[in-house]
Amino acid sequence: MDDIDDLLDRVKQVVRDATGELCDAGRLPTADYGFSTEHPREMKAAADRELEERILHGLAPTALPVLSEERGESTPSGESALRFVVDPLDGTVNFIRSLGPSAVSIALCRGSRPVFGVIGMCPGRELAWGGRDIGAFVDGRPVRVSRESDRERAVLCTGFPTRFRVGDDARSQRFARTLNRFGKVRMLGSAAVSLVQVARGAAEAYSEKDIMLWDVAAGIAIVEGAGGSVRMASGSQCDSFDVEAWNGHTDPGEHEQ
Repeated sequence: MDDIDDLLDRVKQVVRDATGELCDAGRLPTADYGFSTEHPREMKAAADRELEERILHGLAPTALPVLSEERGESTPSGESALRFVVDPLDGTVNFIRSLGPSAVSIALCRGSRPVFGVIGMCPGRELAWGGRDIGAFVDGRPVRVSRESDRERAVLCTGFPTRFRVGDDARSQRFARTLNRFGKVRMLGSAAVSLVQVARGAAEAYSEKDIMLWDVAAGIAIVEGAGGSVRMASGSQCDSFDVEAWNGHTDPGEHEQ
């Protein structure tokens, strides 16, 4: 199965089903969680693993390789330029602590570049999808990035990813300069949800350093489908990136003064 439309339909159904599991109280464990020994600020939960198992089962008939947060890279027999990039639960802390939104996120990528992305959001059960050659949609309705061009009136979504080196003064200062360029800053606790907010015009820009590919791949595709701009640069670790996405007018980059 390699037709993009067929793959998109399958991924939409897989994400829809997983999002239903995420949103239905009591169907996933919230008490079973802990913090990673390798990355002490990273929460690991049984809910992530259970959702991932169901997602991988749903994607298995495609026979495409998968990069997922919990299992890493899996390569079925055969070779393909395409692969799925999966985050079964983006916003684990929000989900476990009932702090804010969380999401199921799957992208079809060619290497590290998304072809399309599908994101299911909790608790609202909204389904977003899109790609550069597809457009962008939330629950079937087309969405576009905002037209705001004044950064003093613009909203930036950002956060401190687990792998962000908070002790690196130079990186922290650059991060602070980015925040100071915008009129409002919001930390939603989910990169996937943040990128959907840029795509639908609720926020103008998104920026995070050393964010993992599975956190952002689907959202990047949706922003591009909504007419936005994206910049990616390799981060400090394998599969991490410095990512900026914006509406085409409010570039959060340092070169824009």
